[in-house]
This record gives sequence, C-alpha cells and structure tokens, in this order.
Amino acid sequence: MATRDSVNALLQQCQDALNFANDQLEEGRTQEHYNDIGYTNALQSLEDAYNDLAKLAHSANSEQREQLHRMRLQLQQLQNQMITLPH
Repeated sequence: MATRDSVNALLQQCQDALNFANDQLEEGRTQEHYNDIGYTNALQSLEDAYNDLAKLAHSANSEQREQLHRMRLQLQQLQNQMITLPH
C-alpha cells in the first residue's frame, strides 16, 4: 500500500511539473521557437510525472487512486495543450 507521505510527495512533484510546464507554455506562446529546450524539458517532466503516477496507483487505496487520477488528468490536459501549440 502506498503511504500518505509517498502520495503527497508525488502530488507535490506533479504540481511542480505543472507549474514549470505552465510557465514554459506561456513562454512558448510569446517567444515561439526561442525556448525549445525548456519547452521540451517541461514536456518531459510532465511525462515523467505521469508515469510515476501510474506506477504508484497500483499500490494505492481507492481514495489515493482518485487523487492520483485527478492529477493525471491535469497532466494530460497540459501536455495536450503544449503538444498542440503551434511552436
């Protein structure tokens, strides 16, 4: 079973990835191709966080799985926005 601390730590990691990716998305909208490395790193951090969520969900209880699922949806939504941005 996943511990509360491990779930909270992962959710914080995901929130950090979301914040970084949101910053890069805004920069991408204004600067277009000038920050490709940061943009790519943000996408990679979202993907890593998504994969970590999927792994932890296997050992989580139902309440924790719900929290992880909601975070996974947020990660996917931002990832889709970044991918579809004409960059």
